[in-house]
Order: sequence, then structure tokens, then C-alpha cells
Amino acid sequence: MSTLKNWGSEMPVERARKSVGSKISRQLWMRSGGRCEYCNKLLYRDSLTERFMNKAYISHIVAAKEGFVRGDSKLSEELEVAFDNLMLLCDECHNRIDKADPARHPVEVLQKIKKTHEDRIELLTAIKPKNKSHILTFMAKIGEHLPVIDYQDAANTMLTDYYPASHRMVELGIENYPKEDDQNEYWQVLESTLTENFQTKVFPLLKSGEVNHFSVFGLAPQPLLIRLGVLLSDIKHVRVHTNIREPQTWKHPEDEDPLDFVIIEPEDKTGVPVLNISITADINESRIQSVLEEHASIWKLTVPTPGKDLVRSDATLQNFRKRVREIFERIKKAHGEDETLRVFPAMPNSTAIEFGRVWQPKAELPMIIFDQNRSRDGFIKTVSIIKPKRTQYES
Repeated sequence: MSTLKNWGSEMPVERARKSVGSKISRQLWMRSGGRCEYCNKLLYRDSLTERFMNKAYISHIVAAKEGFVRGDSKLSEELEVAFDNLMLLCDECHNRIDKADPARHPVEVLQKIKKTHEDRIELLTAIKPKNKSHILTFMAKIGEHLPVIDYQDAANTMLTDYYPASHRMVELGIENYPKEDDQNEYWQVLESTLTENFQTKVFPLLKSGEVNHFSVFGLAPQPLLIRLGVLLSDIKHVRVHTNIREPQTWKHPEDEDPLDFVIIEPEDKTGVPVLNISITADINESRIQSVLEEHASIWKLTVPTPGKDLVRSDATLQNFRKRVREIFERIKKAHGEDETLRVFPAMPNSTAIEFGRVWQPKAELPMIIFDQNRSRDGFIKTVSIIKPKRTQYES
């Protein structure tokens, strides 16, 4: 602090604040990714109107003046406009570190927060442009429950292999559809809507050629997820994510050993072909026989001990696709190509989608997918997966 002589006395004059120049300001915006370095909130767009705006505060780690929170007699002036001493923050976090809760935000804590955020931004921006992926979601009511897939959860799951091609998800479901899955109309409307939305929302993205990869997140009854998989079957670059319940995440743990699947053939192959997929639970064959009028030959795709949260790696999904292809071939060889396969599934969301992706319209048997419904005392017919009609140009 300097002094000024005035009328024979000396009066203190406060040191003028230094201005953060445009060079440092630009560096802060670039290194932070335009986000709050504390909470990661976007700082250049209004969250409601999506209008571009500047919501950022340039805040000090060591305070700009000695008497302020985290002030220092020497360092305050020395580091006042140093990049390493400045953070880009939103209004809430700016208030938190200086006024609402300064005691929990000493210099060393803020330095660590800043470094962690800027290192993360550097890592993520190193992802190559070809690794853009559209977040594709399908949600539908399961009983009375309407699941929710959050954009930020999906985006965080993709990283660091891919990054979102858009700040909006490609959503294929109907929001707040009133009917439940014990009503026939539910299946008709949801399947029709899924197909229509796929044609109007996904096909244009493929046609544009800008992005050819999709990160898929689905929470819906399994027959509809199988239908989604069938729609995705012609798209080469797709990554399907699993909803893991404990702990709640969409991200596969990196250290999980892959799980393989077991095919069990029926001794009697003279009945209509049935596929019992018992992964999350073991479906008793008597429950299947009770809803079929025909004599059935029940094939089974399962694991040694069925249960929840068993699918926890990409390698496990790869093993699942391999076994599905194998069982499709074995069923077709045993029963011929003119049969229809009845499918009774109890499996995770990701395997339901992958099951549909494996099915090839010109190679596999048509399918009728059943769904367990407590309100109707057992399995009910829901979605049919059929081969496309042959054209006059096909033999």
C-alpha cells in the first residue's frame, strides 16, 4: 500500500487492481473448456434458452489482496494475474469459495481442483474427430415405471473412447405414454413409434455421413429392446451400454473377467422351436409350456448361475453375440427354415439389444417375442420379428 501526502499528513492509498489481460483470459477459457473448473457447468450458454452468453467469473486462488480470503502479504500481488492462480468459475462456485464456505477451500484444495479439471479437458480434447458418436436412447414404461436416461450420464459413460456428436440425444421413445405393458395397444403403439422414430431420426444422420457411430442406451421391456437391436443390425459402428445396478452406472468396469454363455439343446427336437434365454433369472420350462398350444422343443441360452448385473464388460457382450449366432444356426439346422422361433427372454437391457442386432432378416428364423407380465399371470405374446417380403428381383 502506498501513501499520499495531503495537507501536511500522509494518507494511505490502496494498490490498484491489475487487469487480467485478454491473453490470460483466453487461456483460461481454452484450458477450462468453457466450463466451471469447480462444478463443470457450461459457462457460455443459457441452460434454458440455449442463448450464447458469458456466465463466467475469473476468480483468484491466492486472493488479489492481502486482507481478502486466502490473501498473502507477498504472493497476493505477485500472483494477481498469473494463470496458475486463476480459475474460471460459475456464479455459485465463485460465491462458494469466497463467501459461503471459504474455510473448506484453502489454496491447496483449489489448486488441485483447477489442475484436475484442466487435465481432464486436455485428455478429452485429445479424442480424435473420427471418434464422434451420437447418443441414441430408447425409453419405454416397464410396468408402471418410466425409466430415465440422463444426457450427462450417457456422455460421461462414452468418454474417453468417444465424445458426443451433439449436445442433444437421439431419443426414440414416447415420453409419458399413458398405457402400460399389460395392454396389447401398448406393444403396437410403442413398436410402431420406435420404427417410425428410427426412420425419421437415425436414417438422416446415416445419410449425411457426418457421424457413423452410435452409443446406445436402452431401458424398456425386452421385446422392444430386441426390436431396437433389429433396427440397428445394419449399422456397423454401434456400442451398446449396460445398465448396471450395483453400483449404479452405465460404464463397464475395466477389470471384469468376461462371462461366457451355455447352450443347452433339447433331447426332443420334433416340436416347435423355442428359445429360453435365462440370464437375469432362470425361466422354468413349465411356465413356457403353459402358454404354448403346440408341442415345444425348448433350447436354452444361459449362464452357470443366473442373476442380475452379470454383464459387465464389452468382452461379455461379444461372447453373448457369438453364442446367439451359434444357437440360431443350430436351431435352424435342427428345425428347418420354415419354422418360427418363440423367444422367452430374461436378460439385461444390453443383451436384449445385442440379440436383435445378431438377427439377420434374410438368414434367421422369424421370431415371436414373449414377455413376462404379472398382471396377466405369465408370459404374453408381444413383438413379432419377421423376414421382409421377397421382391420380384429376388429368387
